[in-house]
Amino acid sequence: MFRTALRNVFAHKARLLMTVLAVLLGVAFVSGTLVFTNTISDAYQKSSAKGFDQVDVAIRPESAADRGDTVGKRHKLTRPLLDKAAGVPGAASAIGVVNGFTAIADKDGKLIGGGFQSQGGNYWGDKDPRYPLTAGRAPHGADEIAIDTETARRAGYKVGDTVRMSVDGPVLEPVVVGVFRTDDGNVAAGGSLALFDTATAQRLFHSVGSYDEIDVKAAPGTSQSALREALDAVVPKDTASTVTGQKLADDQAEQISAAMSGMKTGLLVFAGIALFVGTFIIANTFTMLVAQRTKELALLRAVGASRRQVTRSVLIEAFVVGAVAAVGGLAAGVGIGAAMRSLMGTLGATVPDGPLVVSPGTVGTALLVGVLVTMLAAWLPGRRAAKIPPVAAMSSVHAKATTKSLVLRNTIGALFAAAGVAVVLYATTMDGSDGQAPMGLGAVLLILGVFVLTPLLSRPLIAAAAPVLRVFGISGKLARQNSVRNPRRTAATASALMIGLTLITGMTVMAGSLQKSIDKMATSAIRADYLVSMANGNSLSPDVEKKLAAVDGVTGISPLRNAPSRIDRQTEFLTGVNGSAIGELTDLPVTDGSFEVGGTRVVVDSDTAKSHGWKAGSGFRVSYEDGAKQNLTVAGVYEANEVMRGIMLDTATLAPHQRDASDMQVMVKTAGGASDTTKDRLEKALGDNPAIKVQDKQDFSDSIAQMFTLMLNMLYGLLAMAVIVAVLGVINTLAMSVFERSQEIGMLRAIGLDRKGIKRMVRLESLVISLFGGVLGIGLGVFFGWAAGELLGSRMSTYELVLPWGRMAVFLLLAATVGVLAALWPARRAARLNMLTAIKSE
Repeated sequence: MFRTALRNVFAHKARLLMTVLAVLLGVAFVSGTLVFTNTISDAYQKSSAKGFDQVDVAIRPESAADRGDTVGKRHKLTRPLLDKAAGVPGAASAIGVVNGFTAIADKDGKLIGGGFQSQGGNYWGDKDPRYPLTAGRAPHGADEIAIDTETARRAGYKVGDTVRMSVDGPVLEPVVVGVFRTDDGNVAAGGSLALFDTATAQRLFHSVGSYDEIDVKAAPGTSQSALREALDAVVPKDTASTVTGQKLADDQAEQISAAMSGMKTGLLVFAGIALFVGTFIIANTFTMLVAQRTKELALLRAVGASRRQVTRSVLIEAFVVGAVAAVGGLAAGVGIGAAMRSLMGTLGATVPDGPLVVSPGTVGTALLVGVLVTMLAAWLPGRRAAKIPPVAAMSSVHAKATTKSLVLRNTIGALFAAAGVAVVLYATTMDGSDGQAPMGLGAVLLILGVFVLTPLLSRPLIAAAAPVLRVFGISGKLARQNSVRNPRRTAATASALMIGLTLITGMTVMAGSLQKSIDKMATSAIRADYLVSMANGNSLSPDVEKKLAAVDGVTGISPLRNAPSRIDRQTEFLTGVNGSAIGELTDLPVTDGSFEVGGTRVVVDSDTAKSHGWKAGSGFRVSYEDGAKQNLTVAGVYEANEVMRGIMLDTATLAPHQRDASDMQVMVKTAGGASDTTKDRLEKALGDNPAIKVQDKQDFSDSIAQMFTLMLNMLYGLLAMAVIVAVLGVINTLAMSVFERSQEIGMLRAIGLDRKGIKRMVRLESLVISLFGGVLGIGLGVFFGWAAGELLGSRMSTYELVLPWGRMAVFLLLAATVGVLAALWPARRAARLNMLTAIKSE
């Protein structure tokens, strides 16, 4: 049977080619994802590990956030503790570390490093072992900095140049006096690192006279664990803790792996979709191959082969096909992984140098996935073929499905679909994240149900196209009849395309609806003309509000200042606002009381009020971050949105209790409204700082739209793999269908249908099948998009369903294009069949 299976593989090479390609693409996506993520993760881990070469033990401050009434307080590491650490037995040296966000502009005024990767710190003394200088000297004084070699190279800076930078808003213009090397992972990823002298760094990063960390280097012959034990004897346990450099490196490696796991999971999901779509092609191919060899298999049964041997022969064919596809897919995946790594550099994302990582796990996964998917898809056709009695197979009385089997299939499909719809509808009544799992289950059930019902659905839906097909005469009539001749095959072919378009349509509906909701939120809840914030999402210095308030034409201004507190033994974040101006800068619906902020009177969003049992007039006691307590009164309850929520109180009340006041955003209203001139005036008042965004409501909405567009384009690109696999499925089905119908096509040619008519018939058949899959996919996508929107709407009051009719028309056109392109080769092959040879074929 093994030799028979191999002979069949070689005998049907052309027909198995599309199956090999489908599996190869899916395996390539899986292995490429694993190679890419493993390579990036390995490069970052090795790069970050180098950054701990100068740290044998680190001393870090403890947080007392949950002790008593103290909120968010961190103990400080002081100079006396540093001196003690440097003097313990086994310590060679100790360095006080200070760090924080520092944005550097290039010579064109643009932010280097994308904001979140822009860091600052302190250079220790005249020669810091962490940062060996390649040019210049160590910085001294507030007007001097040193920058890393990569930042200097990318921005074109050298020793003596003046740079424009910002720590929390105001512009600084120090001189570059040194350039240094670093193994910092953020710099390797395209960020920047600027170093000040220690006193300047402490002043800029709000830790005057203290350190964020103390790094201790062990003397030769002293282990990290021994040094840590010695330090534990002098470090106050209630204010600080010690950790070895090896533990820091291991923790960093775990964080990098965790960060990469999200990307890996996302990419593997799309690879799984492509493989799932590929299973339809494989099942279709083996079903048709087995059907074409029915008499051959019956003869094997007649001469003594058992059912198991027949099934085994089909599975051996699938194993060979899967193994070949898996090996090819693995090779292609290594190339994809290398290409994705290079693409990151092309897109501006710098990755640390490192080798391409092809782990044994990647090789094993690729081979296992390719072989298993192919064998599982081929098992059912093989089992079905083995169950056909030899005599029935010889006379072909088995060919048509019985009424009983069709009724059973349709019943099962209807039950699955009904259960799926019911579970999805139930999930829409749930709140937020609680409904995600039920909705996912309902979606899977509904898709499975529709897939099982697709043969039943194919007849009425394809029949609806009959009036259009009549325009093409006999070719159109034959195309319609051929497309419903074998409903199961048509269903499997259309379902591959259906799945891809379901996902694409559903995400497009959700993205469009969310964007509309954000637009509505920005226009309805915010009366301010401008929102000012840091480019990286960090906090702003209170000086920013003062500078903006002094600009001509500014009629109203308020910060949004976050501060932790304790209320009813729970941590709650307060939002400090300008009580006299917040009313004219926002338009939040008030459900109870009045929107009055000032003194001890505050306003609270409805969710927070509900959780504490508050209403207008309720009083409560708050414990601020400095430990002070105060009684506050709820003046009003408002409906929150994604932009504004929480407990709002006047900054005059909050500020005395904050150690380091900072604002997340500043809202500005101007006399003339939003205009380019006004925006330029505000930006100039802030020193044209590249680290600060000045956005009007349209800018705010557009920035979110850009994020959605980028996400959608990425998802479209990933789902393109599934669509390509679906195209291969249509080609494969049509090509094998043409082979099956060779005799019929020969007869049609003999009675007068010319080659153009044959081509037209095959193309129209492909077009009908593809449009059938497209209609089902778009319909399901709209339903899932609506359902997911209902779930989001429970947490976003401005959510509104938007159906992207234009894009849905494009998706339907895409399905039609798939059908036309997929039919090119099968149609040409059918038209070129020799008439007499085709008539004589069996």
